[in-house]
Amino acid sequence: MNAVTKEPKLYDCRDAFTATLEAMAAENGDIVAVCNDSVGSSKLAGFRDRFPERLINVGIAEQTLVGVGAGLANGGKLPFVCGAACFLTGRALEQIKADVAYSDTNVKLVGISSGMAYGELGPTHHSTEDFAWVRAIPNVAVVAPCDNVETAAAVAFAAEYTGPIFLRLSRVGVPQLLPDDHRFELGKAVTLRDGTDVTIIANGVLTHRAMLAADKLAAAGIEARVLNMATVRPIDEDAIVKAAEETGAIVTCEEHTIFGGLGSAVAEVVVETRPALMKRLGVPGIFPPTGSANFLLDEFGMSPDGIAAAASDLIERKA
Repeated sequence: MNAVTKEPKLYDCRDAFTATLEAMAAENGDIVAVCNDSVGSSKLAGFRDRFPERLINVGIAEQTLVGVGAGLANGGKLPFVCGAACFLTGRALEQIKADVAYSDTNVKLVGISSGMAYGELGPTHHSTEDFAWVRAIPNVAVVAPCDNVETAAAVAFAAEYTGPIFLRLSRVGVPQLLPDDHRFELGKAVTLRDGTDVTIIANGVLTHRAMLAADKLAAAGIEARVLNMATVRPIDEDAIVKAAEETGAIVTCEEHTIFGGLGSAVAEVVVETRPALMKRLGVPGIFPPTGSANFLLDEFGMSPDGIAAAASDLIERKA
């Protein structure tokens, strides 16, 4: 009789976000949530029910959304400004730049359903440019947690952090990778697996796929280092340089275009410090078509097999 392999439990990181936000709001009366007619998709119904006077719904008006958040911060409140990542960044980029970043205002931007999480809603709802847009703006930290634990830790960190921060959260279920007591450190990668043959750097929903790819590589006798690079800005330069020096080959994986995001940020460090072979996996400079997030990730070469193949190719080039 064949043994049944138990599938890992999958977590929606939005649940970790709202649970942490509600717990903090119970202790801190300055915490407010601002949304753009996205109470449901941001999972803020519980926050609304507990703190009805501290939820501001501006309707489908993302520029107003960010402007109101900046005004609340200037008035001494601690606003978590929530909306679909594609619209929060795409429609309100000027307000993020001028009202939040230029003014160095203490606003927490929460991009919900990031990457290709909206799937069947298609290219208008895919958010595969947000890393590039936001990380190009001074003063804004950019973070994409890999699981429920890191999401909760990053939200708690954001509340204590003084200054703008963009939290990129997916709605696609992911397994828990980090221990329950994990503490988030801005700009610090987490080594999930060590190895000397190749390094795989990922964040968000790609991190667990990177771990599965490393398992496949290990079965072939290849030891892959896996770095969870949750912070895209400021990037962990030390971890990248060490990976380049010790493994000589780096594969980056992101639910984003290959231009201007995690792969570009890593490449910028590599080319200026310790040149090494690299492969950037992501959306190859096109508008992703309609389809589920998992299907599209597979199609763009980011299945565990695809990531493992990219790593193997780099190793062959090293030889």
